Amino acid sequence: MAGERTRVAVLGAGLIGIDLAEKVQRSRALDLALVVGRDSDSLGLRRAGEMMCVTAAGGIDALLALAPVDVVFDASNADAHAEHWSRLRETGAAVIDLTPTQLGTVIVPSVNGHQAVACQHINLVSCGGQAAIPVLHALAQHCSPQYIEVVCTGASASAGRATRLNLDQYIATTQTAIRAFTGAPEVKVMVNISPARPAPPFRVVMTVLAPDIRPEPIPAIVAAAAEAVRSYAPGFAVTSVAARDGRICVAVEVTACGSRIPRHAGNLDIINGAAVLLAEQHAAARTR
Repeated sequence: MAGERTRVAVLGAGLIGIDLAEKVQRSRALDLALVVGRDSDSLGLRRAGEMMCVTAAGGIDALLALAPVDVVFDASNADAHAEHWSRLRETGAAVIDLTPTQLGTVIVPSVNGHQAVACQHINLVSCGGQAAIPVLHALAQHCSPQYIEVVCTGASASAGRATRLNLDQYIATTQTAIRAFTGAPEVKVMVNISPARPAPPFRVVMTVLAPDIRPEPIPAIVAAAAEAVRSYAPGFAVTSVAARDGRICVAVEVTACGSRIPRHAGNLDIINGAAVLLAEQHAAARTR
């Protein structure tokens, strides 16, 4: 299998799907076999065609009509993902879910990415989860969080139709994942979609309440977590850290680095960077 690239397909031709397609085209390990949308006249499929991608309309049916692929990125919506997984399971393809469902094995690359190669069904939580969990997990190794609050703010222009339809699932899935990775008994996630102009970068503010916080090591802990995330999301930056009196506040911003989405769409960039990294790990495992 030496020299053979792993065949992948993107299911969904919105902003996430088009950025995914660009990232896959840059990968030396992955071969983009197909970008699938619902409507042949959609802007997303036209853009994918301009990128010289093979495209098809018809959703999951069009994908299943293709010769087998090794990895499927589901960039559609949470309501559709359960059916997609049930129909893809028997194909043997690894399915990487970028919708905010609570199905599959939850993976955050810098925290438990080593588990991904053993999983056929991978859950990437949400863009907010991918931004917050690396920092929160690192902090939870040094204190006992009793309450965690996460506020995600993204530009209106970077929140497509599926994101808006799935906001309830986004919040519930992100809260569940944060509890699992931190052990905090109480977690609250809030989402703001900002119409401001110029469009703001994707921003995540985390507040942790814990009685046993030692403030001195907190900046170094957060910096190390951020450095690990930057290996697949270079635009991830910590903008503020404060710790005192049993309270930690951390703010991060993510700017996008691809050419197909604007810089303020860091929410798309971080989850897509995670998805492509995990697909490349599957590719490496196949060659071994």
